[in-house]
Amino acid sequence: MNKLIATLIAGLFASSVFAQAPAPLAAPATPAVVKAEAKAAKADTKAVSAEVKTDAKADASVNKAVTKAETQKAKAHTKSAKAKAEAKHDVAAAAPADKTKAEAKADMTSAKADAKAEKTSIKADEKVGMTKVEAGADKMKAKSETAAVKAEGKADVKAATVK
Repeated sequence: MNKLIATLIAGLFASSVFAQAPAPLAAPATPAVVKAEAKAAKADTKAVSAEVKTDAKADASVNKAVTKAETQKAKAHTKSAKAKAEAKHDVAAAAPADKTKAEAKADMTSAKADAKAEKTSIKADEKVGMTKVEAGADKMKAKSETAAVKAEGKADVKAATVK
């Protein structure tokens, strides 16, 4: 059975080689075609270079925004922790008669500090998100410009071939 399958497969490959049409001969390149191809290649290279530069710039801005956001978050949480520690210290230093009032004030201070830190974190994340969206838009715009330049170059070469 294996020999039969091997023979059939070999026959299939052999017949497919003979069934192929010969490749068309390429027309000799005219100076106009060569010039158009060179111009298109130069424009393609320039467009790809610009796209890479835009991508790198967008990625750098996103990284910068992320770093800034992390720094802001860390500062906010540090400030919150400091406020909580001061509130606890005030509770410990309070007289026994004022302890309940001091604890309530400390709880309120802690809640406000946590809320402020959370707000700062949310704003920082929002800025990072907006930066990422803008960077993505810049990348897509550069990609479409590169595609347009490549299409224009192909059209120029095709037009030069017809002449």
